[in-house]
Amino acid sequence: MITESDLEFVIADQRANFLSKPIGVLRHITMDNFINSSQIVVISGVRRCGKSTLLRQFAQRMGNECVYANFDDERLLHFEVADFSTLLMVWHKQTSCKTVIMDEIQNIPSWQRFVRRIHDEGYKVFISGSNAKLLSGELGTHLSGRYKQLTLTPFSFAEYLDLLALPVQKTTINLAAVSKAFDHYLLNGGFPLYCQTNDHDVLSTLYENILFKDILFRYAIQERRSFRSLAYYALSNIGKEFSYRNITNILGIKSDTSTKNYLAFMEEAYLLFQVPKYDHSLKKQYVSNKKLYSIDNGLSGSVAFRISQDRGRLLENLVYIELFRRGYQLFYHKQQKECDFVCIKQHRIDHLIQVCDDITPENTSREVDGLLEAMNAYNLSKGIILTRGKPQSIALAQTGKHVTVINIIDWLLEKA
Repeated sequence: MITESDLEFVIADQRANFLSKPIGVLRHITMDNFINSSQIVVISGVRRCGKSTLLRQFAQRMGNECVYANFDDERLLHFEVADFSTLLMVWHKQTSCKTVIMDEIQNIPSWQRFVRRIHDEGYKVFISGSNAKLLSGELGTHLSGRYKQLTLTPFSFAEYLDLLALPVQKTTINLAAVSKAFDHYLLNGGFPLYCQTNDHDVLSTLYENILFKDILFRYAIQERRSFRSLAYYALSNIGKEFSYRNITNILGIKSDTSTKNYLAFMEEAYLLFQVPKYDHSLKKQYVSNKKLYSIDNGLSGSVAFRISQDRGRLLENLVYIELFRRGYQLFYHKQQKECDFVCIKQHRIDHLIQVCDDITPENTSREVDGLLEAMNAYNLSKGIILTRGKPQSIALAQTGKHVTVINIIDWLLEKA
C-alpha cells in the first residue's frame, strides 16, 4: 500500500515530467482514429521503441488535458490493486479532466479491472506496455471489445528520415543522401535513442534489459544460461528455417517444450518473431519448420554472430518488420522452391514477396522461380521482388503472370 500523500507527490512529479518531455519525431500514425474512438487505446511494443513519446504526442494533440501515471517508476514498486482507488482520488485533485494515460501498466497485477471500471465511467483511456500478452490473455479476458490496438515498432525508414530532417526529393544530391541514410539504417536499425546518439552501448544495454526485465524476471526462468544461448542463437539466424527439436539438440536445452516456451517468451517481449510455412492446413502450419526474424537489425547486430556481414538477411529482416508494421499476417512459402513472404490481410493472400540485394543473371532464375511456384500454388498473377537495384518488370512468357522488381527504398517510402 502507498499513502495518499506519497502517491500524490509521485503522480504530480510524473505528470510534470511527462508534460515537459520533448515531443520527438512524429510517428506516421493517424492519431485522430485513436483519439476520436470511444475505445481504450492500447499501445504495445518492444522496450524503448518510443511508446512513452507517442503517449506524449497524443497528450499534446489533446491540448495536454490529461492525467498520467507511469508504473515503471521505482517509487510505485509497492503499488497494489487497492491503491487504484487512491490514485483516482489523487487525479481528481489534480484536474477534472477525464483523459487518463497510463504507461507500462502491465507491471500492476489485475490492472484490467480498474481500466474497465474507469472506461465504463466515461474516461478516455490510453495505456502502454512492453509485452504482447497485454493484447492477448491479460487484456482480452476483461476488456474484450473495449480496446483499440496500436503496436509500435522502432522508427520506420520514413520516420528515420524525418529525424534526420532529410526530405525525399528526386535530385541527385538528395537521392545520394537518402541512399547513404538507408545503408546506415539497414545496419543499425531504428531504435530512437540509438538513432539520436549513435551509441552502440544503447543497443547492448537495451538487449540485456529486455532479456532480464521483460523475460527472465517476468517468467521466473531458472535455466538462464540455456535461455541466453537460445536468444543469441535466434538472433544469429534470422531468416533461416528451424525446428524446435533441432535447436534443442544443438544447444542442449532440456526439452523441446522449453525451447518452444523460451521463443514464445521472446516473441511476447517483441524481441523476435516466428514465421510459419504457409499451408491451408492449420495443423501442418503448426508442426512445420518456422523462420525467425528480429525486431530490429541494430539490436540483433549488437549481439549476434556475423549478422552485420550478411546484407541479404538484413534486407529480409527489414522487409519483415515493415510488413509487420503495415499489419500483414506473414508466412513463407516452400515446396520445391521458396518464396520469402506470403502476406495475408483480411483473410486473403495480398502479396507474394521475394527479397534480395540485387537481381543478377546468376540469381534471377532462383528468385523468379520461387515467386512463380508460389503464384501457381495460390492462384495469383503477380509477384514482387524487393531489391537495392533498379526497378523493372518481368513478364513470364506463356504463364500470364508478372513479376515487378521494386527498389526497396521506394517501397519503404510508399504509403502503406
